[in-house]
Amino acid sequence: MAKGGWAKFPHADKSYVYEGAALKKSWGRLHRGDCEPFPEDGALQEAWRLYHRGDFGAAIEAGVAAGPAGYNVANKAAAIYATYLEKSGAKRLELLEEAAARAEQAMKAYPKSANAYYCHALALGRYSQGISVAAALKKGLAGKVKTSLEKALALAPKHADAHIALGTWHAEIVSKVGALVGGVTYGAKKEAAIGHFKQALKLNPDSAIGRIEYANALATLFGDARMAEAEKLYAEAAKCKPADAMERLDVELARAELED
Repeated sequence: MAKGGWAKFPHADKSYVYEGAALKKSWGRLHRGDCEPFPEDGALQEAWRLYHRGDFGAAIEAGVAAGPAGYNVANKAAAIYATYLEKSGAKRLELLEEAAARAEQAMKAYPKSANAYYCHALALGRYSQGISVAAALKKGLAGKVKTSLEKALALAPKHADAHIALGTWHAEIVSKVGALVGGVTYGAKKEAAIGHFKQALKLNPDSAIGRIEYANALATLFGDARMAEAEKLYAEAAKCKPADAMERLDVELARAELED
């Protein structure tokens, strides 16, 4: 365990350390997926450095300490940490609930921040997966996730990660309740899912997680009919070159899937 009781990122790599001017120089590549603007505040820059090198717990703490201006980095770090590194299911859900609550504050403080809405949807989406999609539907979380993702895309149409998340949303709703109920009740459609994934990969060709989620959707929605395509996407994801700790975790996930 790292300082503060956080689990350590298991793939430390000096190439994920962006000290000094290196952070701004690499910012476009690092944030091609989420369109986060480069922060001028030094404390926020340091929080993002912690995030990119895999010190997710410290990034959460630094982001929270900065107040609403730092909630995007805190919330994204919390979502990644909870998804990949937290072993306790209860702690995982707690982290995601806290992130969603902070995101609501950020949405009020910065109503034009696409990532305030995206992080809200990301935290609620991961929370929904943790309690099961069926339970999340009963809680009415599906509508909140969709609303926040659509707002994020309205503010930042090139937000590839929001496209990935919305593609996943459509796929999970349809797979859980069926195409008819999913379409009539929630507005979820297979075609929309595929469209969002294709747009995401067009915007961010280096995205491993985009390929992983696309592959998952193809397998869930179409089964054997598109399994070969899904396997090809996983193979591509496993070969992506990660630029930071988050991307490394995505690549490792794809590699593990191929080994199963």
